[in-house]
Amino acid sequence: MLLGLRLNNIALIESLDLSFDKGFSVFTGETGAGKSIFLLAIDSLLGAGNSSSFSRLMRVGSNCCSIEGCFLIDRSVKNWLEENSFDTPESELYISRDWKAKGNRLTNRIRLNGEIINRKQLLSLRTCLIDLVQQGQSHQLLSPTYQLQMLDSFGASSFQMSLKRFQLAWNTWKKAKLNLTKAISEYKSIETELLNVQNFLDDLDSVQIQNPLEEQDLKKEQDRLVHGVRIQELLTSLFGYLKESVNDSPTASDLLLCSIHELRSLIALDASFSSELDLLLESHQKLEEFLFVLNKYQVELSNESNELEIVQNRIAEINRLKNRYKLDFDGLILKQRQSIHFLDSIASEHALEVFEKAEMVARLTLEKESLKITSLRKQYAKKLEEDLLKYLHPLGLEDIRFKIVFSLTELKETGADSINFLFSANPGQPLMPLAETASGGELSRFLLALKTVFSQVSGSTTLVFDEIDSGVSGRISTSIAKLLKEISAKKQVFCITHQPVIAASADFHFSVSKTVDNGVTNSKVLLLEEFRDRQSELAKLAGGTFEEASAYAASLLDNKAA
Repeated sequence: MLLGLRLNNIALIESLDLSFDKGFSVFTGETGAGKSIFLLAIDSLLGAGNSSSFSRLMRVGSNCCSIEGCFLIDRSVKNWLEENSFDTPESELYISRDWKAKGNRLTNRIRLNGEIINRKQLLSLRTCLIDLVQQGQSHQLLSPTYQLQMLDSFGASSFQMSLKRFQLAWNTWKKAKLNLTKAISEYKSIETELLNVQNFLDDLDSVQIQNPLEEQDLKKEQDRLVHGVRIQELLTSLFGYLKESVNDSPTASDLLLCSIHELRSLIALDASFSSELDLLLESHQKLEEFLFVLNKYQVELSNESNELEIVQNRIAEINRLKNRYKLDFDGLILKQRQSIHFLDSIASEHALEVFEKAEMVARLTLEKESLKITSLRKQYAKKLEEDLLKYLHPLGLEDIRFKIVFSLTELKETGADSINFLFSANPGQPLMPLAETASGGELSRFLLALKTVFSQVSGSTTLVFDEIDSGVSGRISTSIAKLLKEISAKKQVFCITHQPVIAASADFHFSVSKTVDNGVTNSKVLLLEEFRDRQSELAKLAGGTFEEASAYAASLLDNKAA
């Protein structure tokens, strides 16, 4: 619960130090006295507000302001501290927030037990500390989205676990859907490029270009074939010199054979030349082998009458590809490799099928979890209907009927449910949406009943109501006072009120007043501890003649109205 609140240079307050206890506390005072500063201070301390609201928060003439709160912690707060890696104090938690003006810029700093924390962390801790019900919040009840949020928060821990499972399934499906969409988009965005790449590879495949040295080999072959006549002439000349003389002159082969014959005769006379004979014999054998190769080459050459045309046609095919793609032969080979790699790297139809299957599986899981939370929501909706009616009847709404209706919507992060609070306050009046039929006073009482129900399941231990009695009077005020008193038996309750009946039922009564000293306006807050002081304050709220109002106030205090 909230143990204390310290304010410096906040709105009309120069300095204020308040202490609180468990039970029911009220703030009263004339309109404009500064009662809302208490709400503003708590709201701002726990993370609310923006730059424009902060500028109004700071006292005129000041360049800095601060708010500090002290809270008695419970198990939920300790759990939050442990989950967020903060030291866990034994009993009390201090939160402070200070603002400084630097030129036209306003900066603020938030500390938890002296350690700086960010606003997002503070807002997540806030729900464990205080539930602040401000004026105008009843209009949030008119929103089906807010109604669904309220119903979800009413669910017990089992429902919250189901909701977490659904949200996990939602995130999984969203990721699978994103992956599929991205794969399809990428595949479509490269369709033109894919077609061009495939056409290029088809062109190369039709010409069957595979050997990176083919063009070089073809040019060599072409050069050889172009000089075929000259080659034949040279071959004939070689054969004439080596073996087949055309003018009866001895050939190299003839001369070698004669040399062998003469050397054998010499060896017969002098055996020391025996080894040289082997050399001559080997030379003759080599010459015969060479002549065999020349002969084979000459035969093949004579059969290559069409080869030159074939080679030149092949070169022409390659040149057409080079001209078409404005690349040399090495460039064609490189582009071929790059194109094959590109086809391997893009999402294929098979890959798209994998993404489609993953998205379908994730969606089926999501739909299954959605059905589960719809079923649980309907269970808790029935309980909420019953609990609300139990508290609404004593608040002057004896004939009220209330029902939560469901309708299916497109699947989203909160499920496939849309709900509407249907309301009828009078006999014979049909059930209609809360937004269309409830008056301001009925909305205030509906909100109070709702907060009473939620106080039993809420993590926060302190409830703050800003004029929850708006639009009601008489016996309804008494019913509201009783209900607030009932809540305060389990929760710490604060209420800003103009109703003497409600103020009289409080355990602690704070009076807010405004004074002007030397042209400077100040608000002050006093805890009224004496009977006379409370009687006087209640008499101001009651109005009428002083004697009648004082007597009425005294009777309220004597009977504690609640």
